[in-house]
Amino acid sequence: MIYACPLCSQPLALESRTFKCPNNHMFDKAKEGYVNLMPAHHKHSKNPGDSKEMMQARRAFLESGHYQKLQKQLASTIEKCGQGITNPTVLDIGCGEGYYTNEIANTLTDDADVYGLDISKVAIRYASKRYSNCQFSVASSYKLPFAENSLDVIVKVYAPSKQEELLRCLKPSGFLVTVTPGARHLFQLRERIYQEVRLHEEQADEFAGLELVEQAKLNYEMELKDGLAFDLLQMTPFAWKASQELQAELKECETFHCEADFNIRIYRVS
Repeated sequence: MIYACPLCSQPLALESRTFKCPNNHMFDKAKEGYVNLMPAHHKHSKNPGDSKEMMQARRAFLESGHYQKLQKQLASTIEKCGQGITNPTVLDIGCGEGYYTNEIANTLTDDADVYGLDISKVAIRYASKRYSNCQFSVASSYKLPFAENSLDVIVKVYAPSKQEELLRCLKPSGFLVTVTPGARHLFQLRERIYQEVRLHEEQADEFAGLELVEQAKLNYEMELKDGLAFDLLQMTPFAWKASQELQAELKECETFHCEADFNIRIYRVS
């Protein structure tokens, strides 16, 4: 176990169902199997992260299979990063309800340790209950509860992060794998919301201490049936901008054609 105490950064050891550090800070495992490593004073609200309604919309959309191409390609990319590594350790930050985390665990060798982390307790509770092949925690992506140089791969699908934390936790030979929106991601949805639609910036992010070694693009058209376009809207920040009329229309929409456009990049510790 490579968890570190979020209060004092000392190693956490599991005793029965409680994680405990040498300074006697304790964190109990929930009945679903996850651990909450988000101290109350680190929160900016009572229930940070996605709400139950947002999670349910995302779950309905993801289970429809329209992001399965990304799920498979992402897992394959991480498998390539982990080749030749004994007992690889992988962390999916901002993992939500574990859609990508589970696929990563299923694709890697049995000796891999796959962790998922999210600020939303609702999402982590669901993930931990459903996917027993991963280890989940409620925590901040800005203060990762992991030991220094303990992770072979960090996965970041749209998730916010702190560069210093990524580099602190990665091993000297570690990788960061990111997914960001391509230029035309959800273009048809956005043009129903904004008068003028700007294409997403596609310039690769720069991370101190990390070198971009590979990148790939994934673009395809989705045919969203029976109101799935509304679920897609609800799992994006665009939901705050969409009119009530558009939301009602998407709920009843029999078929909505929309582009998915992703950039997948691999960075290595330099």
